[in-house]
Amino acid sequence: MQAETGDTSKIPPGGDPAENTGAATDGSGGTSAGGEGKAATGGRYKPWHTVWLLLLLGWTVSAADRAVTGPVVTWMIDNGVGFLADASNPHALGGLIGGLFFAGYMLTQFPGGYLGDRYGHRTMLVVSLLWAGIATLLTGFIGGLVSFIVVRVVTGLGEGAYYSNDRTLITDTTPEKDRSLGMGVVITGLAFGITIALVFTPHFIDIGKLFLPDVEAWRMAFWILGAATILVGVLLAAHFREHLSLAKLGRATAHLGLYSAISLVLIMAVYVIGEKSGLSSLWIALIEVALAVGLVLFALTRKGEELGPVLKNRDLFLLYIANIAILWNLWFFSFWSVSIVSSAADSTFMDAALTAGFNAGAGLLGFPVGGWLSDYGMRNGWGRKAMMLTFTGVQAVLTICFAWYLVAADKPSLWVMGVLLFSASLFFNALQPIGHALTADIAKPELRGSAFGMENLIGEMGAVLSPAISGVLRDSTGDWTAAVWLDAAVVVAGFCVLSFVRGQGAHKPRSAPGLSLKA
Repeated sequence: MQAETGDTSKIPPGGDPAENTGAATDGSGGTSAGGEGKAATGGRYKPWHTVWLLLLLGWTVSAADRAVTGPVVTWMIDNGVGFLADASNPHALGGLIGGLFFAGYMLTQFPGGYLGDRYGHRTMLVVSLLWAGIATLLTGFIGGLVSFIVVRVVTGLGEGAYYSNDRTLITDTTPEKDRSLGMGVVITGLAFGITIALVFTPHFIDIGKLFLPDVEAWRMAFWILGAATILVGVLLAAHFREHLSLAKLGRATAHLGLYSAISLVLIMAVYVIGEKSGLSSLWIALIEVALAVGLVLFALTRKGEELGPVLKNRDLFLLYIANIAILWNLWFFSFWSVSIVSSAADSTFMDAALTAGFNAGAGLLGFPVGGWLSDYGMRNGWGRKAMMLTFTGVQAVLTICFAWYLVAADKPSLWVMGVLLFSASLFFNALQPIGHALTADIAKPELRGSAFGMENLIGEMGAVLSPAISGVLRDSTGDWTAAVWLDAAVVVAGFCVLSFVRGQGAHKPRSAPGLSLKA
């Protein structure tokens, strides 16, 4: 069987050629002609749809795991409990906690994709979900601030391996004509997960009050979501069992664990030294980003020949930079939207959570529609870049409208805020699968895992900085207006960077025979 790269010698000892296959199988050992072969006929439901559904479930639980920190932190601040009870700048500290999670998530983006190219993308997806589920479950047993941060960082380190392998597996198993749709459908799980975290955290906390003292009820949110993530991880392992082995899972986990251990030490060293030196949350977050940049440069000096095609490609690099704005906006609203709505409208925690859910819920429509439009546009001669640029421009205008409304209205309406959040998020979510497909179009096929990993590593700098900087602005100004205006400015900056991308690169997506149809 031919390897994905076309050269089986590039698969390391212990690697699985079947995982990174360039041949399409029909389930009986034969080869079908990509998405149009015999295995794919006989109905509207196709083999790759099963892959989409499983990956969507993985996105749902992993997104809920990372997004739950925001509403839990908001609940702690509002109720004066936990390690935020006596904080002099609670929003800044809460934002730093979120930023440190994404520091961990950021630092395993490239290693996760690189290991997926080596050990198999299905292997890394299973490792990522089981790791994240166990770590999220453990979060509910943590008491002190530092230990809470450590476990949240560890959770992020595990989840960081999901994105690049998910995007690559979709690319490898889906016909080119449906590729962007698949990416849009699957990443709808991100919207499901964030919506679950925002809307249901108050209910999870209420369930916790039935079994725990009120001040400890927040723990139930982590227990419920952690258990759900483990179950989905087991489900993926069962379905992908033909591509997995205990030995390969062990090696992949150990290799990711080595990267993660080094990253954890570095992240926590920055935090502890920063705290003891009296640095603000903002400076700690900035140093964490500088740490990520330093690791990228270090990796480039060590593996320059391997990384050159994914880091030195002009158009890919511009997409990486534009992704900083995307991740900034995503986790600004995902982390702080409940607090923004609650503060602006002086509403209850439950009402604010429901209104904030409009922002995340827009992804349920935006992600698949954006993916479908991307594929439809390509079949009709539109460019992915033009579509992505248009949607980013509309999102920027709507975000500016939201910021202006917070200033202009004496008492902002929950309904108006909900509509503005939904509208901006609709275009924002639609542009993401278009961008993912554009990355797949430009990157060399054998390096897509590494390219997606590098894209999210650089993009996650926005996720690290956004909660922390926004929290500092909230504490220093007394409201969220400045932070929302800053978010709008970042979106506009992303639009400007994206305008310099030249579009689809020379590396065309592979033709239909290069698909692995076996789910």
